[in-house]
Amino acid sequence: MKKQPTSLITVEQALNQILSNITPVEAEQQPLAQVWGRVLATPITASTNVPPFANSAMDGYAVLAEDTQLATPDSPVRLTVVENIPAGIMPIRKVVSQTASRIMTGAPMPDGATAVIRFEETSEYINTQTVSSGQVLVYQPVQPDDNVRFAGEDIQTGQEVLQAGHRLRPQDVGVIAAIGQAEVSVFRRPKVAILATGDELVELHEPMTVGKIRNSNEYTQAAMVQKYGGQPIMLGIARDNVADLTAKINMGLAENVDLFLTSAGVSVGDFDVVKHVLAEEGEMAFWQVGIKPGKPLAFGYLEGGVPLLGLPGNPVAAMVAFEVFARPALLKLAGLSNWQPRTLQATLAEDVTNSGRRHYMRAVVTETKAGYQVSTRDSGVRVQGSGILTSMVWANGLVVVPESVTHLAAGELVTVWMLD
Repeated sequence: MKKQPTSLITVEQALNQILSNITPVEAEQQPLAQVWGRVLATPITASTNVPPFANSAMDGYAVLAEDTQLATPDSPVRLTVVENIPAGIMPIRKVVSQTASRIMTGAPMPDGATAVIRFEETSEYINTQTVSSGQVLVYQPVQPDDNVRFAGEDIQTGQEVLQAGHRLRPQDVGVIAAIGQAEVSVFRRPKVAILATGDELVELHEPMTVGKIRNSNEYTQAAMVQKYGGQPIMLGIARDNVADLTAKINMGLAENVDLFLTSAGVSVGDFDVVKHVLAEEGEMAFWQVGIKPGKPLAFGYLEGGVPLLGLPGNPVAAMVAFEVFARPALLKLAGLSNWQPRTLQATLAEDVTNSGRRHYMRAVVTETKAGYQVSTRDSGVRVQGSGILTSMVWANGLVVVPESVTHLAAGELVTVWMLD
């Protein structure tokens, strides 16, 4: 592993400056059925035990465990059945020695009973002797508390079950339902304006002419905003002139957006007017970041304090820059407390070289008996150019090559930032 120094602003410096200027949006009350994927604004604290009462974990018979200790397949214990307890019905008979209550899963445990013997271990399923009506034969011993779910076994009254800043998953929604909370305080979905720039861009419904390309960045970024919990506001294409770009920015601001994303127009080209208009419309910083792909980047504020992130124009560079910079900014806006990416260690399948910037190389990760392996060339990811958007279709991760590393040999362990 060869190393060399770097001179550009680092990824961490750019990201820290961005995140230090991002504040979560406000919270709102939402019905429980509509909060999947949202981020909790306040903790969830249980106002009741779950389960609220001791109940049976099996279909069987509620018994005194001590009555079953001598039971064997050849010499079962005979008990008198005093009651049948379906789920949802409170028992009325106490279980005493040499008696049992027939009980269904989830039904409240009757007084006196200390365990439940499954149907499969009784004469409900096993016929070796004649059984009189109102009796049951037990063929196996049970121990105290076997097949019993106790009050508060899952959640206890006053327990904090979910913390603020947590993105709600289906199982989290289920827990909230289990404690009887019908509404939840969550951060609202951030509204993100998306603006593609360039005279060369053509909308999807327009005919293609020589020198033009389709407007793919806007649609890609809108999908990524949705993926990470935001609400995209698509503004279309701004042409490379001050009037059109200014009008599109004002259109986005009129939508009361929480974040503004632009693509292209922030590099050093002669026609990159975006950076000049942004400087007029707000307070902007323009950087050359030590990242590949995606070196040109802008961040600052528009009128009203709306943060703006200017991404590169090449489609892969725009996607990588979105993952590295826009994704954590969006997640912090949405109230999430942890915006770190999911990474893993994998064995590199081939040698790779690096030019001195932190390189996020498109890659395919596979799981083998020996562990994870990763390739930057196989399964369609053969070209690392920043304009090869199909490489992001094939890739399921990004190999992160540090800026100080110029060469990685096949067989080395590398960090992979997982995309899927």
